[in-house]
Amino acid sequence: MERARFVVHLPVLATDLDGARAEATVSEEDAQRVRHRVYCDLLLDGGRRCPHPADHDGACGPAGHR
Repeated sequence: MERARFVVHLPVLATDLDGARAEATVSEEDAQRVRHRVYCDLLLDGGRRCPHPADHDGACGPAGHR
């Protein structure tokens, strides 16, 4: 089986690591306009984002909480 190549898109401007990580996306090398979010984008209390993978099962919350 041939391995596919992917591109990770990570913004270079964010107020903190959680903010940058939440905006991380991945795409196929030949279809970089079709991006898939890596982490859940829900904003939690205090302005932080849910640290779980995009489309995760269960409730959003801090790391280790499910």
